[in-house]
Amino acid sequence: MAVTVRIPTTLRTLTGGTSSVDVAGTNVGEVLASLEEAYPGFRERIFGDDGQLRRFVNVFVSDEDVRYLDGLSTPVPDGETVAIVPAVAGG
Repeated sequence: MAVTVRIPTTLRTLTGGTSSVDVAGTNVGEVLASLEEAYPGFRERIFGDDGQLRRFVNVFVSDEDVRYLDGLSTPVPDGETVAIVPAVAGG
């Protein structure tokens, strides 16, 4: 299954400057594992030591935050877009 992952500006150094990449996976965990396999360095930047998403990294499927869905088990249909969005503080 091909899934498009939108890459935030701060992580584009890992993808050679590319703003989106296609990887495989049927759920968010698999998609992010495929992303790490294709572009090493993502895991340490988006996951904490506990294997969960870092507190200030948001992941969206169909514009829905996966934390409010099934987390890393959230299904990702073929052709869908997954967005990685670092949280920004401020007012």
